[in-house]
Amino acid sequence: MSLGDEREHGYDSVGGAGTTRTRLPEGEGTRPPAARMSRSVVTVVGVVVLLIAAIAFANQGGGGDSDSPSTDKKAGANPTAPTGSKPVTGKNGSIPSGYPKSDQGAQSAGANYAVALVSSDILKPERRHEIVRQVFVPSQVNALDAKFDTAYDKQFLDKVGLDANGNAAHGMTYVSRTAPVGTKTTQYADNSATVEVWCTGVFGTAGVGSTNPVTNDWFTMTLKLQWVSGDWKVESFSQKEGPAPVNADRTASNADEIAKAVEQFGGFTYAR
Repeated sequence: MSLGDEREHGYDSVGGAGTTRTRLPEGEGTRPPAARMSRSVVTVVGVVVLLIAAIAFANQGGGGDSDSPSTDKKAGANPTAPTGSKPVTGKNGSIPSGYPKSDQGAQSAGANYAVALVSSDILKPERRHEIVRQVFVPSQVNALDAKFDTAYDKQFLDKVGLDANGNAAHGMTYVSRTAPVGTKTTQYADNSATVEVWCTGVFGTAGVGSTNPVTNDWFTMTLKLQWVSGDWKVESFSQKEGPAPVNADRTASNADEIAKAVEQFGGFTYAR
């Protein structure tokens, strides 16, 4: 199967409702994708395909079909009113942790874990190993360390313009930032949950002369979670394209504006 095929059909995960709202400071919003030009489209799509395909490779294998309790909950769209439940109590490194053992807690965990798993830090070997330990159930850590290292090898990093440590060349800024648009729970039981996170994001390299300009993408990540040692952790995850809106007819920002935005605007803790 080609890289394009893997992206088109999604990918299988390793080892295995309500609509939500993201609580953000005033001025929240997601930037509509810029209009795409013909030549850059091929390059940009190629980079995004490589990134997703590498994650897909890392997720191959494993026993992700472990039996879950039969208390499945199927739900349609509900209003996105805030619930008042405290979403998270602390942080594990830079990743929020301490989620409540509830449907909402699982959705909050899924949203924040999706951000971590598609961040630029996942391409940095030392930081990646930390993320794997912070996000995944202990039984998956060793296998995922090896698979991610293989997926994000030197050949892959060269293709996206990064060195062996996952850093961009001098004068360049590598961008991989995800913003959850909403979440829903498709299965919930006492010690397990399956959460879907609808995301948008910006990916690419900002800088003069970049051959991988920053572009926008829309995708849905499915995370199977387990309640382990007092918190939600990821047993497995998978990803598929969309749903994607129609592109807005808007002029793209230049590389300098994108690089400054990434450096100056911080991220959020996401929750129902």
